[in-house]
Amino acid sequence: LSVLLSLLVPAHTTRSPDCGGILTPSGLRYLAEVSKPHAESVLRQDLMAPPAPDPSPVSPSRNQIISVKVDKFSLTLIPDTGMRLSIEVDLGITSAPSTTKEMRLSILADLHVEMNPEGNLELVTSDCKPTLEEVQSTEEMDSKSSGSDVDKQINVEKICLEVSKLLLFPNERLMSLAAPFPITPSCQVQYLPLAAPMYSEQGIIISLQTTFQVAGTVIPLPVSPVPFSMPEPASSSPSHLILAFSEHFYTSLFSALEESGALNVSLLSSLTTATLAERITQMGSLFQEDLPVVLQAVTRSSPHVVLEEDKAIVKLFLTAQIGAGSSLFQSFLSVNVDVTARLQLGVADTRMIISVAAIEDIELSLAASDVGPVLAALLEELFLPTIREEVPAQINVVLRQGVFLPHIASFTYTDVNVTIHKDYVLIPCNLQLEAKTG
Repeated sequence: LSVLLSLLVPAHTTRSPDCGGILTPSGLRYLAEVSKPHAESVLRQDLMAPPAPDPSPVSPSRNQIISVKVDKFSLTLIPDTGMRLSIEVDLGITSAPSTTKEMRLSILADLHVEMNPEGNLELVTSDCKPTLEEVQSTEEMDSKSSGSDVDKQINVEKICLEVSKLLLFPNERLMSLAAPFPITPSCQVQYLPLAAPMYSEQGIIISLQTTFQVAGTVIPLPVSPVPFSMPEPASSSPSHLILAFSEHFYTSLFSALEESGALNVSLLSSLTTATLAERITQMGSLFQEDLPVVLQAVTRSSPHVVLEEDKAIVKLFLTAQIGAGSSLFQSFLSVNVDVTARLQLGVADTRMIISVAAIEDIELSLAASDVGPVLAALLEELFLPTIREEVPAQINVVLRQGVFLPHIASFTYTDVNVTIHKDYVLIPCNLQLEAKTG
């Protein structure tokens, strides 16, 4: 009974990752570095806002913060737990025209990323300790009372409530990770986080599951034979981020393209019906006038991608209807075409650029014929050059836009290195904050 029940459960309910990423400690350092000016402007806005008018008519002159400078801003990894944010802010304070003093605001906060009920990743503060101390003063004061005056003005609780906003990747950016991205006009890819990230010494590990949509509908994909887990680097990586994609991801991508019809191609041969009639005599009785010969290739089963060390291969299974006529296509041969081609992988900005580089093997076999039996050797002689040249060229036109990698808004990838291993592709890269335009 249990076996029968398991067969009734739809296959696509099993959620397992097919790609993911590790944000390394050096990636965290970079995020802290680019967040520092942002944090300074947020704190300046919060702390230098004009104080609310004091209802007490005889109040002494109020402390006013006249400068805010973030001196130290760091983000470090706490394995198994999350991240620690450490900020030191120098404040210039005046309480009378002649009196200025410097105080230091230190904030120590523990952060981690959770998955909310909507399935989006969210940055959460689990602990926050602000401290305020005087550094130096132009005149001797009772530092205790002056400190408490400043305490009243600096709403440290508010800073702690919004401490995650001091980072450049608050929740709107994390949500952008799961946005759908176009591959072709009718095909989209979406990376969905499967769970909250894990924290190891190597970095923050995020597991993702890819879904593909064709004409707005999520398509069921081939079931992965083995669950994929992020390969952890043996030693600490100098790269900010390491992305990994399973063999299943690439097979799913090509299956989605096949489902959308993007791999169906029309190939114009250099042959005509008259030149063919010289080799296949029965052609003459089918076509009285000389017409160009066209191959209309459609996929007959899902493509398959195989990853080996330093080598990615796609296997395409096509059926080519060979015929003539531009307005009214008349097929006279049907040929099964199995193509094994080498894939080239690269990265531009936040897109993976995939191209069919070289055909390693093509097998042609006759499926049906209206012009009698045709020997395999003759099929190859007549049609192989066109298929060898045109199939990669046309598929590369489909793939030329590239496939968006998982990324968060405003960041792009640089110093990218793509390495192909058995069963997976590893892409170590650095993050770069894009310069604001406009």
